[in-house]
Amino acid sequence: MALYELRAVHFAYGARAALGGPGGLDLDLAAGTIVGIVGPNGAGKSTLIRLLGGLAAPGAGTIRFAGAPLAGRPRRELARAIAYVPQDYSLEFPFTVGEVVLMGRYPHHGPAALEDAHDLTLARAAMERTDMWALRDRRFGELSGGERRRVVLAQAFCQETEVILLDEPTAALDAAHELTLARALAAGRAERGTTVVLVTHNLSVAARLCERVVCLSAGRVVADGAPLAVLGGEAVSAAFGVRFHVARVPGADLPFVVPVALR
Repeated sequence: MALYELRAVHFAYGARAALGGPGGLDLDLAAGTIVGIVGPNGAGKSTLIRLLGGLAAPGAGTIRFAGAPLAGRPRRELARAIAYVPQDYSLEFPFTVGEVVLMGRYPHHGPAALEDAHDLTLARAAMERTDMWALRDRRFGELSGGERRRVVLAQAFCQETEVILLDEPTAALDAAHELTLARALAAGRAERGTTVVLVTHNLSVAARLCERVVCLSAGRVVADGAPLAVLGGEAVSAAFGVRFHVARVPGADLPFVVPVALR
């Protein structure tokens, strides 16, 4: 049984359809996999990941999670199972890095509860995994965009969920921390069987991090399968309006994808 089962899903912003063509969107996502969602601007990628997190409800169709309907579940119950890292994250109050990461424990205890030794251990491990431990006492608002991104990723790891949903996780990350993220996601799957669904415009990231890639175009799935087969295929080229070169780094098992020409 799939962890996620989407059947005939439609979603619209007012009169503008964002997801689901004729017949709606059907998609199954297995547990313990790292899946990349790619597609051109406006394809419905961020909408899909918000639906998977229960942050929005489809206008039509059904979404099942772990064998039961996703709709109607209490917010805290979902937060114990699903961590969501948006593209943008801001805070009005001057929290420290360590305090922001510990917010990942709120679904397990509630906002009024004090953190215990286990929470602190998890928070430290999450910050070390994202290379933020040295900055734990810095104010979140004083950080660069890439550092803020790493803090929010650490918060998601600290949340200890079975699913992590990432919207453009490598945006603003430098090369070293992009590799750090890749290691952290792989470790989470190896240690806990974590399922990861990530939206990215960086097709090389999708090729390297994911074992499955789903391409959306105009709210519909146009390609779905092994990363290099999907990213080198005609459907992805047509969706982006670009011809891509897909290859591997000589001497290393590292795939990369480069746009070479407009169609």
